[in-house]
Amino acid sequence: MIDADDLVSLVRNYNPKTNEALIRGAYDYARRMHDGQKRHSGEPYFTHPVAVAAILTEQRLDDATIMTALLHDTIEDTKGTYHEIAEEFGRDVAELVDGVTKLTNLELSSRGTKQAENFRKLFMAMSKDLRVILVKLADRLHNMRTIRHMPPEKQAKKAHETMDIYAPLAGRMGMQWMREELEDLSFRVLNPDARASIIRRFITLQKETGDVIPKITDDIGAVLEKHGVKADVFGRAKKPFSIWRKMQEKQLAFSRLSDIYGFRVITGSEDDCYRVLGAIHQRWRAVPGRFKDYISQPKSNGYRSIHTTVSGRDGKQVEVQIRTRQMHEVAEAGVAAHWAYRDGVRTQNPFAVDPAKWLESLTERFENAEDNDEFLEHVKLEMYSDQVFCFTPKGDVVKLPKGATPIDFAYSIHTRIGHSCVGARLDGLRVPLWTRLKNGQSVEILTAEGQTPQATWLDIAVTGRAKAAIRRNLREVDRERYIRLGRELARVAFEHNGKKATDKALSTAAKLLNLENGDEVLARIGSAEISARAVVAALYPELAQRGEQEAVEAQRAVIGLPAGSDTRRAQCCQPVPGERIVGITYAGRGPIVHAIDCAALAAFDESPERWIDLHWSDGRHAPVHNVTIDVTMSNEKGVLGRICTLIGEQNANISDLHFIDRKPDFYRLLIDVDVRDAEHLHAVMMAVEADSDVAAVQRFRNLDRRP
Repeated sequence: MIDADDLVSLVRNYNPKTNEALIRGAYDYARRMHDGQKRHSGEPYFTHPVAVAAILTEQRLDDATIMTALLHDTIEDTKGTYHEIAEEFGRDVAELVDGVTKLTNLELSSRGTKQAENFRKLFMAMSKDLRVILVKLADRLHNMRTIRHMPPEKQAKKAHETMDIYAPLAGRMGMQWMREELEDLSFRVLNPDARASIIRRFITLQKETGDVIPKITDDIGAVLEKHGVKADVFGRAKKPFSIWRKMQEKQLAFSRLSDIYGFRVITGSEDDCYRVLGAIHQRWRAVPGRFKDYISQPKSNGYRSIHTTVSGRDGKQVEVQIRTRQMHEVAEAGVAAHWAYRDGVRTQNPFAVDPAKWLESLTERFENAEDNDEFLEHVKLEMYSDQVFCFTPKGDVVKLPKGATPIDFAYSIHTRIGHSCVGARLDGLRVPLWTRLKNGQSVEILTAEGQTPQATWLDIAVTGRAKAAIRRNLREVDRERYIRLGRELARVAFEHNGKKATDKALSTAAKLLNLENGDEVLARIGSAEISARAVVAALYPELAQRGEQEAVEAQRAVIGLPAGSDTRRAQCCQPVPGERIVGITYAGRGPIVHAIDCAALAAFDESPERWIDLHWSDGRHAPVHNVTIDVTMSNEKGVLGRICTLIGEQNANISDLHFIDRKPDFYRLLIDVDVRDAEHLHAVMMAVEADSDVAAVQRFRNLDRRP
């Protein structure tokens, strides 16, 4: 364990003017409070807060943050109090410790409304003082480093939460090194076999080819010396999880991956960065589509660097990042660089972002969220996604989440532009509104007077800002129509359970669902934001549970079909009960039922008269809905039989099985499974994915199979 003298020395290395007495006082206070407490490993508990403080010294953070790290568990786990800490170490430190304590009690991996409420609390804590999150991230990092001492079920829960929430949060804050380590530590828990396999292949590769990192580092250094550029070159192998993710995204075996090594070139000036880029591109071939200039277009967290991927004569690709020393400091510390000290004063780094401005730019898109669930949707769409940079016709830069569409672009300019959007041009070419934007594209929004948002836009838009504006407009314009439709849907749902949808019942439901009044309940039902079934469940849980067990006859599985029509599911998307659906009519035959997000619907965008609004009947459907799942699994004896058994244990029938790829290490196959509904399908896929020999499971959709 690091003693007080060593910790003070770590702080003094970057801050000679540190208040040594206060740090020693916090050290001694925390040690007394945690006296007698043990960690799962059997070590004294105090080793943990000291380790968290040491991690934060690597970020060169201020005294208040270091003291908070030492004290962060005293309020929750000891007899220490807020007032005691405020009296001894100041109100600033006490507020930070209290903030970390409240974050520790949040269940961010819980489900439903509780998770949504807790996410809002997380961002409230961030907005008060970002240092709270820095301590919490360091706390999580040390816990993940020592997670092997926890019970297996707690390890899995912590690892999932880290992978889903804390690792992306660290990345968005600019601390990429922490994101990579958190992801890899979680990967070790969640998929140890896959991680071990990648490490074994690395070792084999090194035996076959030798350690190529020093050779490539020397080659780059020699090229730069030839061009008269002074720079430091560093190389490293990418983390196992980073490689695994690339294998999944590109559907490639390890042997076919090329850019598994990364190199950084640290220069003295911005001009030198571009000279280095030119020298490298002269010596090696640049890989098309793999160049990004974050110096001219920096990320919102202050990150600046040039990324390029080049290919050598042997066909191997390597990624090279080029940046100045100051840019590198911000790339390592992210938003935390704002608090970094050197020689006793705040580092004057021109690229460090003011946390208040960063948070303001991040949270302004969340302010329009009308409830916790909508806020959670915004957070997950925007906080934990990569960004694309597009241009207006005037050359202004617009930053949007990855996967954003022209609709998101339009609403990011102005709500009025979004409402009146009828089309878009990307780099001068007319494109549909559902087109995904790419980095560097010039976007021109086409508008028309009298145009209003369409309900289908909700499935096209990605940003919380666009979705909130569309919902708000739809509610305002179509409120009366939605209320009438919602009243009819509520009447049917209530009568199905032997009840009446009275005004009093609806008012009571509004209170239970945290809505304004009964009309708002009806409007939400009519706009498909909540289901009539959910309203019945809120008022009469026992009736809703009974209704779930009532079998739905095959001939009435879908509601809204023309009289005499049969249910015909589209094979391109294979919709199942529980998913939103729409019908497309065909001359001479009945309509085909598609999932609302089916890509095949784009072909009917200009034929609105062929669309029919449909929905599934409430109740328990028979397991007759065929769905194809795409499974990648180890090529080992008995694995396929075990997967088939797992599917059978979920009461799902396998109707067909087809191998589409065979590799020495992996098989990829399509399995046709008959399920009841979306929940049943999810249970089947989760059971299969949990098997240690399964690398990936996803739903298979194919436009070539459309009717």
